[in-house]
Amino acid sequence: MSKTAIIYWSGTGNTESMATAILEGAKEVNPDTKFFAVSEISAADAASYDTLILGCPAMGAEVLEEGEFEPFFAELEPNLSGKNVALFGSYGWGDGEWMREWTERTANSGAKLVESEGLMANEAPDDDALSACRALGKKAAAL
Repeated sequence: MSKTAIIYWSGTGNTESMATAILEGAKEVNPDTKFFAVSEISAADAASYDTLILGCPAMGAEVLEEGEFEPFFAELEPNLSGKNVALFGSYGWGDGEWMREWTERTANSGAKLVESEGLMANEAPDDDALSACRALGKKAAAL
């Protein structure tokens, strides 16, 4: 079992709800899974984990949050090669372009994507989305 961290940014609480459900699933198989808001961990510290479960909602014109998360991810990106990475986030408009671009960036960095398309919830995650979050946490933390 790998050293696993869930790292997220949330503005409205939707992505945080997803992160919490992912943690529930992850803890079932890896009780040592760590949980951080992006402001609580540096990219250098994040790079020490084997499995990263990263969450950020779509912002603006379907981009990653630009104040904290994008700078964090840009710094982490060169260190993702060979790591297991799962991506998740919520959105309120658009068609998921931010997630497609984010998964492409992550794959191009040499990371092994846990789910090729990432996990998205429209607005507040419903019961089905929270169930999918728990399943993602379980799958990623078992690697």
